[in-house]
Amino acid sequence: MIFRQLFDAGSSTYTYILGDAESGEALVIDPVLEHWQRDGAMLRELGLRAIVALETHVHADHVTGASCLKWEFGGAIGIAANSGAEGADLWLEHGGRVAFGDRHVEVRATPGHTRGCLTFVLDDRSLALTGDCLLIRGTGRTDFQQGNAREMFRSIRDQILSLPEGCLLFPAHDYRGLTSSSVDEERRLNPRVHALVQEDDFVGHMANLNLPHPKLLDVAVPANLRLGRPAGEELPSRGPTWAPLRFTVSGIWEIEPDALAERRAALHIVDVREADEFSGPLGHIGGARLIPLDQLLARAAELKDGMPIVTVCRSGARSAQAAVLLQKAGVRDVANLAGGMLRWSAGSLPVEH
Repeated sequence: MIFRQLFDAGSSTYTYILGDAESGEALVIDPVLEHWQRDGAMLRELGLRAIVALETHVHADHVTGASCLKWEFGGAIGIAANSGAEGADLWLEHGGRVAFGDRHVEVRATPGHTRGCLTFVLDDRSLALTGDCLLIRGTGRTDFQQGNAREMFRSIRDQILSLPEGCLLFPAHDYRGLTSSSVDEERRLNPRVHALVQEDDFVGHMANLNLPHPKLLDVAVPANLRLGRPAGEELPSRGPTWAPLRFTVSGIWEIEPDALAERRAALHIVDVREADEFSGPLGHIGGARLIPLDQLLARAAELKDGMPIVTVCRSGARSAQAAVLLQKAGVRDVANLAGGMLRWSAGSLPVEH
């Protein structure tokens, strides 16, 4: 099984990928709209496709990327049947299962933060994704969106802390840089729900948190009730249309050598190697402009004529950094040549010396 934990710094949200390597099927749990292309790139790089995007609940601090992942991979969206959302493909209830390849997650209803909160437990009970119900050394809040402290206490004790003590717990959020815990740790060390805490203790604690509402509450909740699909608008673009490009987990677009060869007359090709490499054994692409990487920012104004830019180096490493630097300098249409001159030459594409 493939497991990845991804992070959105803006909302301190964790997104999870559970994948079956043999079948290539994967679940994506709690995707964030701003990172749907990153998540898609991660899936493709791992040889996976998202067959279901799962929501642990209707979020109030970010807009979900579920609809974008469905658009990209053609999969389904699953959320609690009593969440109040509309447009899902899978309406999930306690005791249900969501399969990916030969594996599955068990659906456990864990209301309290919201009425429709779910926890997803892997089939062998080695890990559980607890959403905003149980956090690391804490819990989700219960003061809005049908929150109920008594329900949350019972959800945590009966549905999460009843799992095997070695079961790893992965929450939807953490604000202190913590990534995971375990049932045993939270039973002993969570100050809100450890073994000596009684229900009335917990309810009293939650009633006096006095937290401000999330900044995106008025935007995120309506959007998430639509599962992230804009009201009356098209979904975001898949990306640039000037060439067939691939987005990478490193945050840049890449172009394959054959695609560059077909379009090079309409592109700025910027070779960021040193001069001796440019004229060396690997040669260079016809029409390429030599701007060594350490000169690139100082000479970026030379490239701002509206033509898309492809950066090139020996292997694709330096040119990937060049693409990042140009993006930061405000160049919108820029991509890296995947594999650099090594792959260009391996494809027997023409070079000059």
